[in-house]
Amino acid sequence: MVPGIHRPAHVRVDLAAIRHNIKAEKSHLEPGQKLFAVVKANAYGHGAVRVAREAVKAGASGFCVAILDEALELRKADLTQPILVLGVTPPACAGLAAAADISLTVPTLAWLKAADQELTAANLRLKVHLAVDSGMNRIGFSEDADFLAANDFLQANPHFDVEGMFTHFASADSSDDTYFKQQVARFDHFKHLLKLKPQWIHVDNTAASVYDKGVKSDLVRFGIGIYGLNPSANPASPELPMKVKLKPALSLESELVQVHTVVKGEGVGYGSTYLAERDQVIGTVPLGYADGFIRKFQGFTVKVGDCYCPIVGRICMDQLMVRLPHAMPVGTKVVLIANDPAAPNSIKKAADYVDSIHYEVACLLSDRLPREYYEGL
Repeated sequence: MVPGIHRPAHVRVDLAAIRHNIKAEKSHLEPGQKLFAVVKANAYGHGAVRVAREAVKAGASGFCVAILDEALELRKADLTQPILVLGVTPPACAGLAAAADISLTVPTLAWLKAADQELTAANLRLKVHLAVDSGMNRIGFSEDADFLAANDFLQANPHFDVEGMFTHFASADSSDDTYFKQQVARFDHFKHLLKLKPQWIHVDNTAASVYDKGVKSDLVRFGIGIYGLNPSANPASPELPMKVKLKPALSLESELVQVHTVVKGEGVGYGSTYLAERDQVIGTVPLGYADGFIRKFQGFTVKVGDCYCPIVGRICMDQLMVRLPHAMPVGTKVVLIANDPAAPNSIKKAADYVDSIHYEVACLLSDRLPREYYEGL
């Protein structure tokens, strides 16, 4: 999708906030603990390469991504730090990853055997992290016999460098830690089965770290915290208090491109789902659901100039309309999502409004929206 550089709509990212958040987390780490910046999904909508570069400046030791292509994008940008692909990569791509010095996740013994064929043919050695399914029931080893067999296979095989072992918590962001403790116990069980000595055994995500869950982890996979957001993002529920002070980095901004009066009884937008109860001033904003600002935001309050105004009528693919308190000039700034957590149009408030989480709201913002970077704070 081509970025819309000739229209007034963009995502703004505060680079100073990104660096602040990473430095704040680093000051919270245990002695010797490393920080890997999670920049998957285009850095949660913030721009992967630019965020990764700022993360290095702030002291990140490496990166985590979800798919191999995201890792290759970082390598193409001349980022040389360790990169772990957290998802399952097709074994046929093992040689490609090895050649680019990218670490892959091992989910099963069958995956290892298939990847070994590729590495043997290419005479390459691949860095890997063993994934343990401790209760997420997504990917990774969950049976003792398979895990032990994989250990034996790796010990006898020259094509793999076992760099790490990890699991992912399903509820580290919950005040109820019952299931969290079950997962910790399950992972500890697999640690005792481990016959290898990887460089990093890691379990800490942002939530486990900023809520001081107190589990041993050689590195923190710092994700949503980079972007200044609280991991406890359940819709319409209060956020858990964090031990680290973070600053949101993202805002979504545009401007009015037309302002006109709608007379009483006229409809606004597709289906005329909004009817003017009186003569009203309506402003049009050049941004819509093709940009990831979904139709469920109808009725949400955005900031136009110094006024908070509701979105009226259905959000279109490329445009949306707001009800203004009075006529405003074309070109008036519109902030759809603010980086002020106290604002009525903060990303948490936006996510609550559409019964979602701020992770999803940020990730949905499409590449048609240019990312503009600035030094804030």
